[in-house]
Amino acid sequence: MSNPHIEIAGRKIGLDFPPLVIAEIGINHEGSLQVAKQMVDAAYRAGAEVVKHQTHIVDDEMSGAAKKVTPGNAEVSIYEIMKRCALDEDDETALKDYVESKGMIFISTPFSRAAAERLERMNVAGYKIGSGECNNYPLLEHIARFGKPVILSTGMNTIESVSKAVAIFEKYNVDVSLLHTTNLYPTPANLVRYGAMTELHEAFPNKVFGLSDHTTSNHACLGAVALGASILERHFTDHKERTGPDIVCSMDENECKELILGSELIWQMRGGIKEPADEEKVTIDFAFATVCSISDIKKGDVFTKDNIWVKRPGTGEILAEEFDSIIGRSAKHDVKNDQQLTWNDIE
Repeated sequence: MSNPHIEIAGRKIGLDFPPLVIAEIGINHEGSLQVAKQMVDAAYRAGAEVVKHQTHIVDDEMSGAAKKVTPGNAEVSIYEIMKRCALDEDDETALKDYVESKGMIFISTPFSRAAAERLERMNVAGYKIGSGECNNYPLLEHIARFGKPVILSTGMNTIESVSKAVAIFEKYNVDVSLLHTTNLYPTPANLVRYGAMTELHEAFPNKVFGLSDHTTSNHACLGAVALGASILERHFTDHKERTGPDIVCSMDENECKELILGSELIWQMRGGIKEPADEEKVTIDFAFATVCSISDIKKGDVFTKDNIWVKRPGTGEILAEEFDSIIGRSAKHDVKNDQQLTWNDIE
């Protein structure tokens, strides 16, 4: 059975391909298309393949009660934040066109039915679904009907609630990949929980998996690649002097570049079995030891530790692991000092 993969806009994603790094601009642009484009430019310079946005149509997304709910990393209500940061449809379409003009892939997270409808009108190649919507089964079903590939964050959810989400996408034959997430901004190291990511993979072995990370460095993502992650998502900004809501856990251009290069290196390091690689032969030849004479030996002499020992290089016939089997046996003929022994030297 080949490894599972999904494909978004021609980019294959899975264990057999380099990890996909998603630069999430999200709402870091604070509602400015100009700032958003500057962030796209920085993501392009970093080598990002995918830029992710967030699509907020606030009145369809939230009830008035949201005006009384303040996120842990903010001083004003979630309603005010989203109202301030949302792009209208014309600006978001212009942003998508700008991303695609650079040869990158534009995806976005819809936070409501109207947002999903907008993105479908924009003909996005795939959907990113946030952790808060992972158990919003009516919205998931609405998005699944579009038939586009989905990357689903699963923070704040259990295997049981994720199973219900996966079942919806499978019902519509939609490719879905799963990201482990911890929804704290920033996330402390002890709450990254790779164990949860591997549990997610074990529960859904036929799904591509990865990490949507909210720590303040690349370490969590790089470690995730070693454990098999194929998708890495971090918030992104062109520079950290910005005041957007997620700047605190955003990577900048240099960090993004380092994450792309580092994740591909670690991807190449994965796999393999514990045996000598063919390419190690050149090292084996000098590094291994073989049995050698350490004095002149006469025909009939008994081999002891006083007349034979193990020495580099490994080009002799009798490897060090055979040494004990030779002790106590006799020389078939004279052997000069400092010779690599052969089986023909031994009675």
